[in-house]
Amino acid sequence: MKTADLRLVPVRRLITSPVDAVFALAPGDRPLVAPGDSVVVGAPIAERLRDARLDEHEVPPSADPRPGGRWEGQSRRGDGPGPKGEYVYDWHNRWRIAAADVADPVESPFAGIVRDVQPGTGITIRAAGRGIRGVVALGGSTRGQLQSGGGGGLRSGGVDVGSAGSILVVGSRVDAETLTRARAMGVCGIVVAGLSSKERRDFLGSEARQHAALHRLPSFAVLVLDGAVRRPLAGAVQAVLAALAGREVAIITDPPMLVFDAPDVRLSPPPPDLVRVRSGALAGREGRFERAIGPRRFPGGVQLEAGIVNLPDGTTAAVPIGDLERFI
Repeated sequence: MKTADLRLVPVRRLITSPVDAVFALAPGDRPLVAPGDSVVVGAPIAERLRDARLDEHEVPPSADPRPGGRWEGQSRRGDGPGPKGEYVYDWHNRWRIAAADVADPVESPFAGIVRDVQPGTGITIRAAGRGIRGVVALGGSTRGQLQSGGGGGLRSGGVDVGSAGSILVVGSRVDAETLTRARAMGVCGIVVAGLSSKERRDFLGSEARQHAALHRLPSFAVLVLDGAVRRPLAGAVQAVLAALAGREVAIITDPPMLVFDAPDVRLSPPPPDLVRVRSGALAGREGRFERAIGPRRFPGGVQLEAGIVNLPDGTTAAVPIGDLERFI
């Protein structure tokens, strides 16, 4: 292995630190924290309006209405709480107000420090831990005990109530039916290498239908680490997840990441010459980078800068350097 040649391979950071998570707020949502506040796991950080609407009201000047200010309406049923919302803008002496009859609490899935609060935009919290970054996270932020859900894949029949409260690590791929069953069985989240566009649409459609119900649902998230193509998890990522098995972790959606606070867990860095093929015919394979060999002709008549990779089965392969990645 030549160090100069190895530097040509794109780098992917295995562990990210620090982690700044953003919890989105829409007009009408109410932040419950301020910059500098410390939050613990499960602490309420905001109230999110359910089925928010834009109402029009006449507001007396004595109420001192301002865009972004809080508004509370009259109760429609006896002594119960009235609708709540936020002043949005004034139009011809009538205020447009983002309001709803029900507000759900938003809880922090990890401990940390509030860095920024922007009403109507989001809350930024710096986590007291580290993270493994993915490409996309579907659903809402969640927390649970990390468990293995199967190396090759997870079928709907393999999920039962024994997995309730856990975040399952699935090897290569999972379908929308399994995701729906996992949510019904009380699973908090899924970590998977790849999820196709069809499965994403089906899952998001199922989530939208369930959130349209009158009752509040527990949080559930799907973290996709690589993309849409079926492939196994990277060996370096598998080693970290194996070391975290049985511990409490969190999935956040912005940025898409698995967050953990385990300072006592020793995470060894992967070998410097270990590379992974991220696209092409050998996608998902791993090996040791030997050297760069310059331009090489590949299928389709294209010439690309290539490198020699020694695969675990003893064979070697010429792979475009742009199709490789290494973890640091």
